Amino acid sequence: MRDILDKIVATKKLEITNHLKKISLGNQRDIAESNNQDALLKPRGFIRAIENKISAGKAGVIAEIKKASPSKGVLRENFQPAEIAQSYEKHGAACLSVLTDIDYFQGCNAYLQEARAACSIPVLRKDFTIDPYQIYEARAIGADAILLIVACLELNQMKELEACAHELGLDVLVEVHNAPELEQALELKTPLLGINNRNLKTFEVTLQTTLSLLPMVPKDKILVTESGILGSADVRLMRDNQINAFLVGETFMRATDPGAALRELFA
Repeated sequence: MRDILDKIVATKKLEITNHLKKISLGNQRDIAESNNQDALLKPRGFIRAIENKISAGKAGVIAEIKKASPSKGVLRENFQPAEIAQSYEKHGAACLSVLTDIDYFQGCNAYLQEARAACSIPVLRKDFTIDPYQIYEARAIGADAILLIVACLELNQMKELEACAHELGLDVLVEVHNAPELEQALELKTPLLGINNRNLKTFEVTLQTTLSLLPMVPKDKILVTESGILGSADVRLMRDNQINAFLVGETFMRATDPGAALRELFA
């Protein structure tokens, strides 16, 4: 998986170079800043939406829209981002996460735009963010939040990218897989901390990853458990440990109606 991450980062660098040939950094910034003045496109408050759900005693669910993955291939043949987004919103999702990576997840920016236009809840651009250009691009396509994956970045990079995102009004979800990564993530300002339960070396998924790192997480952070939430027992286990925010994708993508699957899982 380390090799896959390195390969993805190398692909992203080429992707950014190609995008710069089409839209300069300055133009991308202008579009992003213009969107912040547009009532329909300005940031919707990703963290606030999760907090509101939790304050109401509900789970703060980040429901993912993902066509494929490198390890599992195509997850959903009938892939309609707008319909999925509407179903998620109808059945109680706090936010959306939309994969925009083309080469490894068969995503694209248009999927995020379609999903966001079809609902009123905030949207995370789920991609491998390594450069400020991608943050301006995220805001230009309407994203309300970005993802920073500690395994892909140095601490100084993360701080720079977080500052850039916050300047644009974007929220940040920082994702970790282990204790050393968590220590770095806690250097950032964002309160939104994701723990991915998938081991990057073995692909094994265990909810024990979240539970074992929980004592290291300050009380002022909003902890999001990611991967491995397959049934109601998993949800209960997390909520019994005061973990009330979840990012769930593959389970929903394989369901006939993703939103109905969300409602059933978190009932």
